[in-house]
Amino acid sequence: MRILLAEDEPKLAERIAARLTEAGFVVDVAHDGPRAQFLGSTETYDAIVLDLGLPKMDGLSVLESWRAAGIRTPVLILTARSRWHEKLAGFNAGADDYLTKPFEMDEVVVRLNALIRRSAGHATPTLQCGPLVHDANAGRFTLSGEPLDLTAQEYRILAYLMHRQGQVVSRTELYDHVYEHDAERDSNVLDVLVSRIRRKIGASLITTIRGRGFMLADPSAKQP
Repeated sequence: MRILLAEDEPKLAERIAARLTEAGFVVDVAHDGPRAQFLGSTETYDAIVLDLGLPKMDGLSVLESWRAAGIRTPVLILTARSRWHEKLAGFNAGADDYLTKPFEMDEVVVRLNALIRRSAGHATPTLQCGPLVHDANAGRFTLSGEPLDLTAQEYRILAYLMHRQGQVVSRTELYDHVYEHDAERDSNVLDVLVSRIRRKIGASLITTIRGRGFMLADPSAKQP
């Protein structure tokens, strides 16, 4: 899952980005309003963490510009402003959730997972596809009850497919959601990673749809 972090305090941004990366997210960082507005308008993100006190263009203005442009990416606001009318202004501008500084880093992870899960139409924090189970808050997969050993890239790909299970996910969409915006893209590398995941979870759960992409689905759940 790919996250935009818009935070002007370098040390705080570094700490948040490190924790999100540890939790399996890919993180792009913007340190001012115009950069955040540009990235959020031109790149594909699963969620955005937005500080209201950004320089050059404040967070509320950035958020309002995204919503006016029809961008529906879930937004978690971070701010030192704790008064209710300030929070209300954030929600009225289109925020989906709100955290007041100081906060626990793990809470950022849990709230982002909840936003992403709800935006994909899932009600519970644990997702299942046949014997494969994903606990996003714990940052782990199990297969038939046993922990699944995945590299960071394998985890990101499988987590995205799990949130889109039953849907065809194109290679372009996978790239957009599991790599940083300026990362080099190599189709062969993606195919190798998917093949490695298949060897770990079983070949039947991920289907290659020729000319379209990949689909994660439980074949035993299909109607005859």
